[in-house]
Amino acid sequence: MLVYGKNVAERILKDENLVKNVKSIYVDEVFFQKNKYLFSENLKSKVKIKQNRELDNLAKGVHQGIILDMEDYKYTSLNKILNKENASVIILDHILDPHNFGAIIRTAVAANFDAIIIPNDRQVEVNSTVVKTSVGAVFDIDIISVTNLNNTIKTLKDNGFWIYGTIMNGEDYIEVDYNGKVCLVIGNEEKGISKLVKENCDFLVTIPISSKIDSLNASVAAGILIYEVVRSRK
Repeated sequence: MLVYGKNVAERILKDENLVKNVKSIYVDEVFFQKNKYLFSENLKSKVKIKQNRELDNLAKGVHQGIILDMEDYKYTSLNKILNKENASVIILDHILDPHNFGAIIRTAVAANFDAIIIPNDRQVEVNSTVVKTSVGAVFDIDIISVTNLNNTIKTLKDNGFWIYGTIMNGEDYIEVDYNGKVCLVIGNEEKGISKLVKENCDFLVTIPISSKIDSLNASVAAGILIYEVVRSRK
């Protein structure tokens, strides 16, 4: 997996656990000279100086002069969060935009949520854009990839979780009790949450919006609900 951008690179290179997963470091000469503090003696053997145009060809976004070639992201097992007291998790029901995914991760980490669950098909995976958009926050939360969302919801329920789905005509999200073990379900950018997932939710909640707007961006809606859970627990 290629990871790029100065802030993300700095986050990784300063973390002794993450830096172990870095295979190669591609930098242009200007970046290397200005940021030598990032490259310990142990890392210098991995540094490869490249022309800026070579970095442009490697990255799919703005690299700012540095690209890390890392081991692929390792997902966490669902079992890790099942028995955690007052756990708070998010299910993404086939989110396709990596920028939405990255933004949701960043907000979830800021709010001390425990995990994000994603399906392993028709869903953006943890990739370069997700890592960059989250500014490395993806490494601070457990991401769990599952085969079947509905089976996963059943497992969560069996372990004491309450499932809150987001729809356009549900109960006002402020009027709902979020105590205990909470799982928020955020739907696909165009279709929302799927029919079976909706049927398996314990609560269906809505964020009231002006009639001038059709819907909120998935990451914005997730942010509002995430912090309502935080607020309600104080």
